[in-house]
Amino acid sequence: MQVSVEKTSELSRKMTITVPEEIVQDKVNERLKSVAREVKVDGFRPGKVPQKIIKKMYGARVRDEVSGDLIQTHYFDALQENELRPAGMPQIDPVASDEGLVFMATFEVYPEFSLDNLGDIAIKKPVASVESSDVDTMIEKLREQKKTWQASEQEAQEGNQVTIKLSGESEGENFTDGTIENFEVEIGSNRMIPGFEEQLKGLVVGATKKFEVTFPEDYGNEKIAGKPAEFDIEVLDVEVSVIPEIDAEFIQAYGVESGDLDEFRADVEKNMQRELGEGLKARLKNTVLDALVENVSVTLPVSMINQEIESLMKPYYESAKKQNRDVNELQLPKENFEEQAKRRVALGLILAEIIQKNEIKAEEGAVRAVIDGMAQSYEQPEEVINWYYGDKKNLVEVEQMVLEDATVDWVLNQVNVTDEAVLFSDIMDASAQQ
Repeated sequence: MQVSVEKTSELSRKMTITVPEEIVQDKVNERLKSVAREVKVDGFRPGKVPQKIIKKMYGARVRDEVSGDLIQTHYFDALQENELRPAGMPQIDPVASDEGLVFMATFEVYPEFSLDNLGDIAIKKPVASVESSDVDTMIEKLREQKKTWQASEQEAQEGNQVTIKLSGESEGENFTDGTIENFEVEIGSNRMIPGFEEQLKGLVVGATKKFEVTFPEDYGNEKIAGKPAEFDIEVLDVEVSVIPEIDAEFIQAYGVESGDLDEFRADVEKNMQRELGEGLKARLKNTVLDALVENVSVTLPVSMINQEIESLMKPYYESAKKQNRDVNELQLPKENFEEQAKRRVALGLILAEIIQKNEIKAEEGAVRAVIDGMAQSYEQPEEVINWYYGDKKNLVEVEQMVLEDATVDWVLNQVNVTDEAVLFSDIMDASAQQ
């Protein structure tokens, strides 16, 4: 085997491989002998068909099969011989030659980059605590979750729930499949498109109204995204909210059997402390990952970026298929996913380099601790634990998460870390958005 490697760019390689004809012929003849023992040809006993006939009948097909096998084995042998690490699949092109089997493999290699500047990176570690006022706010949210609705004859206003009958048209086409009955809208919840809820204020039961609002540019339905729409509504019911008192019944509904307020507040605070810990950990992790992308210079293989873009687009195509929509109508520009794909590829390369060079592993105890923690939120924790450990494949996702966390901890020991005081609400709001 002869190999020549040409560097066509920082990461691109063009490798030409020549497999001598005698090697090709030996493999072809060996395969033809095997074929001769198996095929049946009229006029000949099994295994007695002359080699010339076998070669005439199967020679071309066998050579193609042999060539494919030789290309695969010699390609990987050539990579090892030249210490090349390909990033993605190669493009294989045959080269016309009398010397034997000659082919050219075009591919990108993994980039080489330095981690020497990690000590210069500055990280702000968020620090927060659960204050008494945070507990008060949380309890008010819990009261809001338990609110009920009571019919009202008054005009609809902020905070009211309005039940309507509606239909909508855009550019002369109805997009609500006729009329929707008993559609509930809470004014001020911002669950509807901008401007819709405002149009309900001041209406009473029995009122009708036609109004026009414009759908946002990023609305999920592409047919009406960014377009004006006319709605025709009738008010069926107006209701005001009734917020429950913090009494024993309310407290018991949240699992505190004693109905004691102090015990309830302590239980709420405990849950908030747990959520805060998870939120702070997530914020710090994202800060570290962002810092790695910003401070570690790495050239990204185009093939890996394209592969990541395809991965990001895949859920949209799968969703369209489930809805029996033509995927060609999605019109998903690859440019919309490019920055996210680049970040993910860069992080994958950087984290893999850190893990390899520092022999970071997902420790068994850490994996078990994560699984135990997740299992506690289920009624039968042991069943969850047994599910993970019953099949090695079930552990992979947890092991990857633990490995990533261990890598982030390693990075934190290399960089300059200073505490940054933040509010409980800031951490929780960010977690909710994510």
